[in-house]
Amino acid sequence: MKKIQVGLLGCGTVGTGVAKLLIEKKELISSRVGMEIILKHAADIDLETDRGITFEKGVLTTDAQAVINDPEIDIIVEMIGGTGIAREFIINAMDRGKHVVTANKALLATHGNEIFKLAGQKGLDIGYEASVGGCMPIIKSLRESLVANDIQSMTGILNGTCNYILSKITQDRSPFEHALSEAQAKGFAEADPTLDVEGFDTAHKLAILGALAYGTTINLEDIFVEGISKITPLDITFAEQFGYRIKLLAISKKRKNSFEARIHPTMIPANNLIANVHGSLNAVTVTGDAVGDTMLFGHGAGMMPTGSAVVSDVVDIARNIAGGNIGRVPGLSFQQDRIKTIPIMPIADLETHYYFRFSAQDRPGVLSRISGVLGNHDISLKSVIQKGRKAKGPVPLIMLTHLAREANVMKALDRLSELDVISDRPMVIRIEDSSLNHEKAVIRDE
Repeated sequence: MKKIQVGLLGCGTVGTGVAKLLIEKKELISSRVGMEIILKHAADIDLETDRGITFEKGVLTTDAQAVINDPEIDIIVEMIGGTGIAREFIINAMDRGKHVVTANKALLATHGNEIFKLAGQKGLDIGYEASVGGCMPIIKSLRESLVANDIQSMTGILNGTCNYILSKITQDRSPFEHALSEAQAKGFAEADPTLDVEGFDTAHKLAILGALAYGTTINLEDIFVEGISKITPLDITFAEQFGYRIKLLAISKKRKNSFEARIHPTMIPANNLIANVHGSLNAVTVTGDAVGDTMLFGHGAGMMPTGSAVVSDVVDIARNIAGGNIGRVPGLSFQQDRIKTIPIMPIADLETHYYFRFSAQDRPGVLSRISGVLGNHDISLKSVIQKGRKAKGPVPLIMLTHLAREANVMKALDRLSELDVISDRPMVIRIEDSSLNHEKAVIRDE
């Protein structure tokens, strides 16, 4: 039976999951692929921690470069993370003719163009299913299953930390800070959660998906990113009154000569399938011109779900090696000479519906002043809720708009922030709801 030898770099949480599956499911994998896949070495700076796995003698090492240099190793699995030493190790491995598997979305989003180009030049395969969506096979779907489709759009919950926090705010009406603390206590959020809650982790993933979907170079820099740290229980409550839920969404839509790529809190109808994905789960919908709407759903992180996706890449590459089919599927789905640089549409050109929450003085003429400014910027209103007629001080004033242009919205909000009847910067949440139409504005006093 043919043997494929694997070198693992990094034996942290996900790396341990990979090692566990390769060791404990060795017979199952062999029975399915018809060859033996052997974890020859696992490199990590910490050899003392009990990982709950029985490694054979000599497998664990602190010398990552020795693993890369080993002529018997066919596939290097990079589980170190980050964009520094991980990049060096991957390039060194490819220079030595090793195929690579990684879950490192930050690395691919920032250096992916270089890495995929080198893999093509060297005639090597690179697997990265676990970089987006954990165990959801979104990479394989775009690279293989949907190969005959023009991808029209993608919408996804791609960060379990944010989804958990928003689910807790929705369920308990707890402030963002309390929901974040609970997420940290349960291990869903890092001690420094900035990468997650401010949307940057999701942007890394969308940069990869955009390249796969549209045949463009990876472009992280031009993705619009807005996080969830300003979402309040009050916004959740008003969203529900309008029939919406709030999710941090990665949204991409194909345009004529460009494509949208944006990350931001979004109001979506409560009966939307993605609106009902709760807790730390992920989901993504892909719309193709041939298949219509498809949806994947599952755990986007975690030792075993992510480890499972990594091992699936190892097996795919092992099969390619055994069958002499290296390069069977291009790294970025499109042939290298067909990949173009397609621009991302500036967020200022976006046209969508908007939710506004103003903290306004409760006195006559305030609504007309605000609506006047909005009208002067070509923003028409669909619904208005005025709260707290008997309250003292600023009260919430809620507005939903018809289709409006982002550039006009931002200019209008700048002007409105200057009014003496408004306290603080208005809250803005974009709405994705194809059912909205141009009804007459409705004003409700509560």
